[in-house]
Amino acid sequence: MKSNFARRWKGAMITAYILSLPTSYLTAQENLVLHYNRPAEFFEEALVIGNGTMGAILYGGTDKDVLYLNDITLWTGEPDRKVTTPDAYKAIPEIRALLDKEDYRGADRAQRKVQGHYSENYQPLGQLSITYSAEPAKISHYQRTLDISRAMARTAYQRNGADFACDYFASAPDSVIVLRLQTESAQGLQATLSFNSLLPHATTANGNEISAEGYAAYHSYPVYFDGVNNKHLYDPERGTHFRTLIRVIAPQSEVKSFPSGELKVKGGKEALILIANVTSFNGFDKDPMKEGRDYRNLVTRRMERAAQKTFEELENAHVTDYKSFFDRVGLCLGKTDQAIAALPTDEQLLQYTDKSQRNPELEALYFQYGRYLLISSSRTPGVPANLQGLWNERLLPPWSCNYTSNINLEENYWAAETANLSEMHRPLMDFIANLQHTGEESAKAYYGVQKVWCLGQNTDIWAMTCPVGLNVGDPSWACWTMGGAWLSTHIWERYTFTQDKEFLQQYYPVLKGAAEFCLNWLIEKDGKLITSPGTSPENKFLTPDGYAGATSYGCTSDLAMTRECLIDAAKAAEALGTDKTFRKQIEKTLPRLLPYQVGKKGNLQEWFHDWEDQEPQHRHQSHLFGLYPGHHLSVKETPELAKACACTLEIKGDNTTGWSTGWRVNLYARLQDSKNAYHIYRRLLRYVSPDGYKGKDARRGGGTYPNLLDAHSPFQIDGNFGGCAGVIEMLMQSSENSITLLPALPEEWKDGSVKGICARGGFIVDMEWKDNKVTSLYIQSRKGGKTKVCFNGKVKNITLKGGKGIKLL
Repeated sequence: MKSNFARRWKGAMITAYILSLPTSYLTAQENLVLHYNRPAEFFEEALVIGNGTMGAILYGGTDKDVLYLNDITLWTGEPDRKVTTPDAYKAIPEIRALLDKEDYRGADRAQRKVQGHYSENYQPLGQLSITYSAEPAKISHYQRTLDISRAMARTAYQRNGADFACDYFASAPDSVIVLRLQTESAQGLQATLSFNSLLPHATTANGNEISAEGYAAYHSYPVYFDGVNNKHLYDPERGTHFRTLIRVIAPQSEVKSFPSGELKVKGGKEALILIANVTSFNGFDKDPMKEGRDYRNLVTRRMERAAQKTFEELENAHVTDYKSFFDRVGLCLGKTDQAIAALPTDEQLLQYTDKSQRNPELEALYFQYGRYLLISSSRTPGVPANLQGLWNERLLPPWSCNYTSNINLEENYWAAETANLSEMHRPLMDFIANLQHTGEESAKAYYGVQKVWCLGQNTDIWAMTCPVGLNVGDPSWACWTMGGAWLSTHIWERYTFTQDKEFLQQYYPVLKGAAEFCLNWLIEKDGKLITSPGTSPENKFLTPDGYAGATSYGCTSDLAMTRECLIDAAKAAEALGTDKTFRKQIEKTLPRLLPYQVGKKGNLQEWFHDWEDQEPQHRHQSHLFGLYPGHHLSVKETPELAKACACTLEIKGDNTTGWSTGWRVNLYARLQDSKNAYHIYRRLLRYVSPDGYKGKDARRGGGTYPNLLDAHSPFQIDGNFGGCAGVIEMLMQSSENSITLLPALPEEWKDGSVKGICARGGFIVDMEWKDNKVTSLYIQSRKGGKTKVCFNGKVKNITLKGGKGIKLL
């Protein structure tokens, strides 16, 4: 009699697999399985799993299966205790004087004096290779899946007519990555395991376990910096160290270790593989060697605990933990034709792009995939999701795989609160608090502002805050000053959703410090307060004589972020009943800020002067910050400025990078432009070929890769999170005292339902709608409060006690 394993997979195709899943897997919301009919050849086709600290990139090979492993705390570098350019602040008066003379060439040159070092690089941990029998094999009925409702991946196929499968998951409760190999072959398992790393390391094998120890560089430079020949500086006595353990538990098999560091598994029908890793990283301000964690003993204890459990016990703990977060939100945007849904996910994405097929389940899957990625990459205290979440294969990743604070780091967390994942927001809060410490030194050394903090464009695990560039960087990206102002707005955002006074009390000094930098950085010009010098992230203006400049004064984005930061700080102080003098200072400052200006084309002006952009379709739209993610521009309160924002987006057009597209979904939603919000959402789901694919039919540009990861391109995870946030922004918008339902609902989603999304004021919303009208509505309050709910042309005022709910329809 065949085993359950064999019956489940014998000759099964992916459609049958999906239809056979328990109803708890296929809820009323949508199909939550990414599925493919071949192994991944490129990273952009591979599937990713993670437990918030460790991650794996899964290719699902049949002759050799390679898992690329990551640990979110494995970076180059050491604590950021050195000011590269200690007298940089002395250049600020010079730059201001040049700007007063409208000498933009000179200002750009002088700005290079106000630059420090680059961020460090996020590093790959290594690769686990599982090589199967060297004998020629006929592979059939191949399936590769990722069930995001359970955070479980699986590769299954027939090998010479015998069923084979490998299950994969990354467990947060047990802090390990788990694999289970199963076969129905008469010969049993025939597999060789080995570990390798791009970092300096040593590997040994003993009994049924591989052990590897290595270390990252104590300093490195980004891939785009050409000022040095050696990008990585190594010293075995410095930098972050790691220890990786890989254990095979296969009682029915013969497991042998070899001096080469390999393990061979022979015979038996099943093997459990556990992967554990710990680094010596012990905090942004701790030397990872002198003050590091006891990583060797920690990883040993972690492995011993996990090895005491069966696969089923590990799986149950993992799924229970994961679903406690994931299952909070459900979304149904309609049903996809069964023939389309049965296609592999990459083929669905391609047809969605080329044939404009209706595929509401794919649209909902992309939303839920964003939630899956945030749970999987943001659970380590003080270490938020980076530019690639936590999945990186390169020693010199694009943009160092760092934290880029002029949009990308913030966009990673736009859906954290609305999508009911507030716990995943907490690592960012801790990180912002770390930035305050190093940011005080940067504010003093680079800008001459005392006892406040700031942040430039880039940062890293060591909470680096200085402007980058090493005195040769282009000021358009190297000399931005408003990272602290933008990031700190997340503190007030989190409070508005959670109503957690204890949290606000703890983090209020961080928000206040960023606001105080803004107050101190402002100068007066023609009776109005502006910033000088300033830039609009990565963009350039054209002066009347044709010069493409970056350094200016009174940049709209600077002032928008200053406004939002000051407003948030004042609200936080009021909520805590503190700092009356500080609040009054803000109240006096806000009306004196240079107001928004509308340009000759009807657009929201980006620069102090109504000048052309060097690149009118530039990917950044930082001057629209006040509309989204800020709150001080809106269709209702500032209709003329909202109209100017819409004109700006029209000028920029549709073709842009992945993260920028994700931002534009939210901007159009805030404009209550349902048609364009949906159009841009579809544009975000535009099929993009893997970077390494060289065929004549290759698709390049911004959009979505076959594995549904965001294509900047190359891969950046921020677009996934921006798109996820944008779906909720179309379905619901809120302020501290109001909730508006279906403000930008596209006609394509005229019937649907959502449960568990969160509104400001501490409310949780479940609703159904039909023909664009809400037909069922239940609202619950976390801690008690009142709000007004706007839907179907009506307004209802509600007051609820904490933990209580009300059915309004």
